[in-house]
Amino acid sequence: MADVNTSYVSAHTQWMNEQLEKNPDWMADQKAGRALWWDKKQTVDTTQRNAESKVTQKPYPYDVNFYPE
Repeated sequence: MADVNTSYVSAHTQWMNEQLEKNPDWMADQKAGRALWWDKKQTVDTTQRNAESKVTQKPYPYDVNFYPE
């Protein structure tokens, strides 16, 4: 098995690490934003309501000549 060089860090990762060192409050802002938009607790009621509100999509919605009966 060949030796793998794990010391490489991309320029973007280096830049992000520098920015996070200069602005440590960014991590708290990121966590707050994630909690606001993504980390939501699901209830059985909400899950059921979401499932019932789905609309069936046409097989190929971009075909203007296709009219299913």
